[in-house]
Amino acid sequence: MTNTVTKTEEKKNEKVDQRVRIKIRAYDNKIIDVATKTIIDTAERNSAKVVGPVPLPTETNKFSVGRSTFVHKQSSEQYEMRTHKRLIDIISPDSNVIEALMNLNLPSGVDVEIKMS
Repeated sequence: MTNTVTKTEEKKNEKVDQRVRIKIRAYDNKIIDVATKTIIDTAERNSAKVVGPVPLPTETNKFSVGRSTFVHKQSSEQYEMRTHKRLIDIISPDSNVIEALMNLNLPSGVDVEIKMS
């Protein structure tokens, strides 16, 4: 005898997990680590399951600027701007966790993007 399960019963057995995905960006790696730690501490304090932080690849933008406007055209200065990124997932959060995340006081220079799915 094989145990056959219909598709409607499978859908009932599947647990639909809500997830909050938080992307954090900053130019300074120390500031982004402080921000991720405060977000994780806040979520764990409200008894939510946290996955991460996952360090994403650092985006590097390089600029070359001429030193002089008229003479010494070959002479230029190079600048580099690095954008550090982190990813945090909070699985099946309740309303208390979302409310606490919205009221967080994060350091300036940190860009936080929150998506719910």
